[in-house]
Amino acid sequence: MTDTLLSADIQLIQRILPHRYPFLLVDRVEEIDGTQSALGIKNVTMNEPHFQGHFPGLPIMPGVTIVEAMAQTAAVMVGTALDMADKEMKVYFMSIDKCKFRRKVVPGDQLKMRLTTLRGKPGGKVWKFGGVAEVEGEMAAEAEFTAMMDLPS
Repeated sequence: MTDTLLSADIQLIQRILPHRYPFLLVDRVEEIDGTQSALGIKNVTMNEPHFQGHFPGLPIMPGVTIVEAMAQTAAVMVGTALDMADKEMKVYFMSIDKCKFRRKVVPGDQLKMRLTTLRGKPGGKVWKFGGVAEVEGEMAAEAEFTAMMDLPS
C-alpha cells in the first residue's frame, strides 16, 4: 500500500469516464492505492430510471448495473493512478466471471465496491479485476471481470 491514498470526487470521475446520466454509476472513489485497489461509492436513489421498470412497486437495482458500477470504479482507479483525466480513455468489458448476487440493492442503500487489480500494469491494454459490492457490510455482489483500456497515444 502506498503512503498516500488518492480519491476521486464526481468532478474528477467525469473527467476520467465518458459515462453520463443515466449510466454514470459511481459517485465517489476513495482509498485509491495506485492501480492496485480502490473503494467505490454509489448512493442508490429512487430517481434512477431503471427503477421505473425494475420493478414497479418493488424497486431493485439490476445486477448488471451493480457489475457496471464495479467496472466504473476500476476504471476510475486506473484513470486516477495513470493521470488520465481529460484524455478520453475508453474501457470495454471483455469478460465477466464468477459473478454472484447475494442481496437486493434498493433505493436508500449506499453501495460500497471494493476493487482489486488481479492482472494489469501501466501501459497495458488488458486488465483483470476482482470486486465485491456491499451494503452495510453485507455482500450484495461479487465478480471478476476483464476489461480493455483503450488509452490515447
